[in-house]
Formats: sequence, structure tokens, C-alpha cells
Amino acid sequence: MGSAFPRRNDLATLRARPPPMKAFECVCGQPLFFHNTRCLSCGRDLGYDPDRRTLGPVEDDGAGSLTLLRDDRSPKRAFRFCEHRLDAAKCNWLVAADSANTACLSCRLTRTIPDLSRPRNAQRLGEIETAKRRVLFGLMSFGLPVVPAAEDPANGLVFDFLEPVDAPIMTGHVNGLITINVAEADADYRERHREQMHEPYRTLIGHLRHELGHYYWTRLVENTHWQEKFRALFGDEGVDYEAALQNHYANGPAPDWADRCVSSYASSHPWEDWAETFAHYLHLRTTLQTIGSYNLDISRVRLPLTLYERDVLYEQQPVDEGDAFLGWINAWLVLTAVLNETARSMGQPDLYPFVLNRMVVTKLHFVQCVIREHERKPVTAPPPALVVPAAA
Repeated sequence: MGSAFPRRNDLATLRARPPPMKAFECVCGQPLFFHNTRCLSCGRDLGYDPDRRTLGPVEDDGAGSLTLLRDDRSPKRAFRFCEHRLDAAKCNWLVAADSANTACLSCRLTRTIPDLSRPRNAQRLGEIETAKRRVLFGLMSFGLPVVPAAEDPANGLVFDFLEPVDAPIMTGHVNGLITINVAEADADYRERHREQMHEPYRTLIGHLRHELGHYYWTRLVENTHWQEKFRALFGDEGVDYEAALQNHYANGPAPDWADRCVSSYASSHPWEDWAETFAHYLHLRTTLQTIGSYNLDISRVRLPLTLYERDVLYEQQPVDEGDAFLGWINAWLVLTAVLNETARSMGQPDLYPFVLNRMVVTKLHFVQCVIREHERKPVTAPPPALVVPAAA
């Protein structure tokens, strides 16, 4: 099998640990995709175990519980379906059979949903929850803390999905609460606002990863040894945030934004720079691992690209980790060039309409250094829920 990704000036296969996305398969041999609830070939019900990051067919164990057929690890775990499997959330995640919770981890993160009797809201919620589960897969694969606010009020995470009926709804993050305007699930709404805001890219997954970037800044950077390092690279977050945003919208981005930020919006304030960079790190790492899981080979792609070397790293880490990061970055340059040209061949906009300049690559490596510190720490299970799970 050929190499999957370029590494520095050559091309070699890179394997992240653990992989953010996998190529799943049913026992009948049919390929399975992360959002599937039923195998299209044999008709078996499917379930996803978030602890072991395994998707596969399930069977009743005869005692009222479910087991995953493709999980070869011991001991076999007993499950039941999330209570939101058959409603608008279209959830395919599993809940441990001995858990006090009736909803899965992803659904327990959702506190508020829109009125599902109103037009489009059921479909909107399904699309938002599907995007959220995919984003959570990557976060949990990196060992990042994902705990509902109901179980950890001080540090936990919670989502409100709201419809703007009587007042505007602003997508954003405050103290662990991420609010998403459910209209973002509508392609026409996203495109209209993308043009109004002069954005090259606007998706549900992009919104979720950006707002989660704000949340993880408070969890991983604020009041840690990383905060002063953050200020030296991104700028002083103590600059008045509201005034900075007003200036950005009134006067446009900083003139030099393209030399130091991944997007014009990132130049508005250091917090936004971090959130945009964090989101792009998740885009990059999860997409490359999805490509790798399907064994797609780009080793023979020949493009006149200048590949990045170790001098662009934020910290000169051990050779294997530094080279792994450079491998991802250089693979991303090749892959996105090919995918953008493919999209143009179909008359579609560029799949990845961004440029990774040297400063952005250094900032991306900073994000990786922060995540790696937590990725190495033992991941402990969240405490048992002490309250009735929130509806989703």
C-alpha cells in the first residue's frame, strides 16, 4: 500500500493516536458511516459506543441489553439505545446498560431545543445533533474533557439550540454554554449570512468547533502556564472584547491579517484568533485521519508547493512529534490543493478556501502542544449523573 501523507519533504504514512475518525464495517462486510443507525445491506441495527469509539451492529443479549458484534475487546459491554434514537435528534449512540442515564453523553450535553412543532425545526435539530456528535468524536479521541454541565457545573459543557422567533439569537459561548441559532442548519440562511459577513466558509461543524475553541480556552489555557505563552503569540486577551468586535465590523479586519491569521475574523481579538485556529486544527487533524482510515494515497501527487520544516514549530518537540505535526500540515497543503481543484471541476466553491501562512502554522502547533499535554493525561470517566438528564 502506498503512503498516505507527506512528511516534511517526502511522503510517508502517518498514524495519529488515537484516530479521530475510522472506516467502520458491519459483520456482513457493508461499509458503515458515522451517522448510520441501520446497515443498508443486512438491516441490522447499529450503535456507537463513545467510550471505545466503536460503531457496529448490535444484538440483544437475551437479557434485555445490547452488545456490539464487532467489539472484540473483553469484557463485552452491555448497552441500551439512547432515548433520542427515534426522535428528531436521530441519535445512534449507546448508553451503558447499568447507567442511571437514559440519554447518551452527546444528548445529555443539550439543554434546550427549539419548538419541534414549528416548521423545519425537527430537521434542523437532527442536522445540528448529527454535526455535534461528529465533533465530539474528535474531541474525545484527543482525550479532551467532555462533561455535561449538569454533572460538573463549574467546568462542564452545555448547548442551547434556539430559534429566533421574537428576538435575534446570537451563536456564541459564555461560561461553558454554547448557543447555536438553529437557522444555521438552513443552507440558504448560511449562504446569505456568509456573503453578508464576507466569510469564505460557514458550516454547522465550523460553528461548533469555533465555539468549542472558546470553551477549551477557558479549560486548557486560562489560569495555566500556557496563558502567558498564549499572549506572546496571539496577543493580550485583556483588550476590550466588545470594542474590538465593534471596530472589526465597523472598519474591517486588520490590514496585516493575512500574514498572521487564518481568517480575517481571527484578527478581531486574540480570543477569536484562538477559536479560529483551534477550529482549523480540528478540521485538519480529523479530515486527514478520515482520509487515512480509507487508505487514500496522495503520495504520488506532485505539486510545486513549499513544504514546512521544523523552524515553523512553536516548540522544538521530540523529533517524532514535531515531524508528525509537520506531516499533517504538509499533507493538508497537498490534499486541500487537490480537493479544491476537484471542487472547481464540478463548479463548486473551494472546499478549503484558506491559506496557512507561517504564523498560522506556528499557532496551529501551539494548539497541538496544549492539546497534547492533556492528551497524555489519563482520561477518567465523568462522575455519575445526579440529576435527571436534560431533554434533547
